[in-house]
Amino acid sequence: MMGGALWMGATDGARAVCVLVHGRGQSPEEMQAHVLARLDTQNVCFVMPRAQGGAWYAARATDALTEDTRSALSAARHQLQADIVAARAACPGLPLVLAGFSQGACLALEYVFSGHPAPDALVGFTGCRVGQRGDARPQALPPDLPVYLTGSDADPWIPVAAFADAVLDLGQGRARLRAELFPGRAHEVCDAEVSMLGTILTDLIRTKTNKMAALQ
Repeated sequence: MMGGALWMGATDGARAVCVLVHGRGQSPEEMQAHVLARLDTQNVCFVMPRAQGGAWYAARATDALTEDTRSALSAARHQLQADIVAARAACPGLPLVLAGFSQGACLALEYVFSGHPAPDALVGFTGCRVGQRGDARPQALPPDLPVYLTGSDADPWIPVAAFADAVLDLGQGRARLRAELFPGRAHEVCDAEVSMLGTILTDLIRTKTNKMAALQ
């Protein structure tokens, strides 16, 4: 499925949906190998969008926003929206978690801050806002959105300051936030992060609401 999103898990019998967005230079297949293969979660339909050329935008997340970056972000958000709409159509009425790693986590954050219909929870593995504090960035975060955001002081792409900036925006947007910094962790998704995604999905399946115990 080189032309579009990769779907894993049958829609029949699914009790939740997870849209998982890959990072720069990656693919849905790598998300399958590095994240899904380590999850012990049943009855979840996974939809993994695919960026043309392996990147959602060309700039680093911490670069000042340019018109080119804004245009690329807009196109990426619309592609993500189309995949989410398709996922909801295939699994009507089921709770949906939007998750992403690195550039995929940044895109997921920009998606929820841009006023698109909210997922039931957001999971950002090593993510931040795109751009800099002085840039005009959307702040239309739906209040009370459950968010799990992670970072590392050793990550070469998302510095701690950018991670903290995202935490500030999420806090000011009244997200139901759990943020974790993993000292020394390389640019990867560690076991604890994968376990938390599994817990969030399991809690969401059980409660069918956005008041998940994992984020309390």
